[in-house]
Amino acid sequence: MLPVAQLYLRDIPLLRPPGQADLVQFLWCPYDHDPHHKPSTALFWRSAAAVVDILATPPEPYEVNADGYLPEPCVLAPEAITEYPNSLDLSQQMLRMMEDWRRWQAAGTDVDSSYADCPRDFYDVHLADAPGWKVGGWPPWGRTDPYPRHCAVCDVRMVPLLTIASSAWGGGEGHSWAPCEEQAVAYAAKTAGRCCGQSPSQPTRSKSAAPTTCRSTFARPPPSIRTPT
Repeated sequence: MLPVAQLYLRDIPLLRPPGQADLVQFLWCPYDHDPHHKPSTALFWRSAAAVVDILATPPEPYEVNADGYLPEPCVLAPEAITEYPNSLDLSQQMLRMMEDWRRWQAAGTDVDSSYADCPRDFYDVHLADAPGWKVGGWPPWGRTDPYPRHCAVCDVRMVPLLTIASSAWGGGEGHSWAPCEEQAVAYAAKTAGRCCGQSPSQPTRSKSAAPTTCRSTFARPPPSIRTPT
């Protein structure tokens, strides 16, 4: 198993770990596993004070299924954001309201008029389920529809704990999710026709993974906590 993420409660209060734990460690196996052909994962809640004999250099496997399965070491700079659910998660009534361009105009929102014919595109790109690595937040829509997952102990519906994405933000207009200090880099990536987080210098070279947790130990967003470098 390879270390993928280590998060401290002092940096991300949204974690709400069980018991006296104040640290969560997320690991995965760098090989594809059935049934979803993705790395097998493991999550550990620990007390930071009990972690001793720390390795200066984490061990590396002798081979991996893909280059993106070997994370590059980096230091995270968490920031709190507000995001909204994907439009496909909204009720029909909310969809009708969101697709009414007059409502956007009446609200005085700074929305490009090019979205007048399809405000839903603006909502999904700039406001819904933020891309990149994040703690909590709304689940992304991928190859299949999100489906409910329930706790095996209490049968409560579980919620996203951590999203490990293939890129920090998408190409095209998705660069608007980039932090203010990285907008120039994001725009350059957009004009070059690539997504930030897909070059060897970025730490987010991986397939998307989204472990969930029980509501009894973790509250659903918003806000979510993004973990950019």
